[in-house]
Amino acid sequence: MLSLKKNYYLIIENIKDFDISTIKKRNKFTIIYRNFGKEEDHSELTRFRKRCKLKSIKFIVANDFRLAVKLRSDGIYLSAHNLMFKALYLKKLRFEIIGSAHNINEIYKKRRQGCERILLSKLFSVSYKKKSKFLEINKFNNYILKYPELVPLGGIKSTNLNKLKLVKSDSFAILSEIKKKPAKIISRL
Repeated sequence: MLSLKKNYYLIIENIKDFDISTIKKRNKFTIIYRNFGKEEDHSELTRFRKRCKLKSIKFIVANDFRLAVKLRSDGIYLSAHNLMFKALYLKKLRFEIIGSAHNINEIYKKRRQGCERILLSKLFSVSYKKKSKFLEINKFNNYILKYPELVPLGGIKSTNLNKLKLVKSDSFAILSEIKKKPAKIISRL
């Protein structure tokens, strides 16, 4: 059994690959829509956004301010590579600002950008970069003592969900497992 968290961040790259009807709980999920260069139909995105609103799921757009405003999203996600963004205007729009980081320097930059939550990558080992460094639970818990806005991301799979009981964060984010087995992972949350 998984320990319950306050919020789950699901990072998706294509709305067609994700079935929103699998989400049963209200006010716990945030979908971060991250589109890399592929043009999505704006009418389909608008319908997806409305379905999220009906199910009380926050919808956040990554790195595209115009699209976020057009879809009336709940916020914007700033990737670790997005360093030139100024958040003052978004505060007036009451957008939630979420960022991502890989190290302490990027955490500082995201805090200066006004990010309310920062997804810190990689918590566990990931399959796409075997030799890349990852934090593990103890190091992440040390970071969260100083930066309480951190959310773990990376390497979270259905096989290691129970380890998240040891993480001192009230949320976590999932990317690759949502692409592979969305229904299986959501049923466990």
